Amino acid sequence: MDESRDYQMTPSTYPKLVQFLREELLLPDASIAIAQKHSEQHQGPMPMVLWQYGLVTLEQLNQIYDWLETA
Repeated sequence: MDESRDYQMTPSTYPKLVQFLREELLLPDASIAIAQKHSEQHQGPMPMVLWQYGLVTLEQLNQIYDWLETA
């Protein structure tokens, strides 16, 4: 994974990201809710929280960042 990736998570991007996680990666709502909660509490990027908690694989994390680059 390229750690230098830069993306902007705008308020309008966030619902689209959640939709992508549900529809494309088929993540359960419970996993998304955990990531949302921890992301807000620790002010960390949601994709990294998903990966750190083992809710997505490294391949899925790369897919998320690829999606964010085009969102």
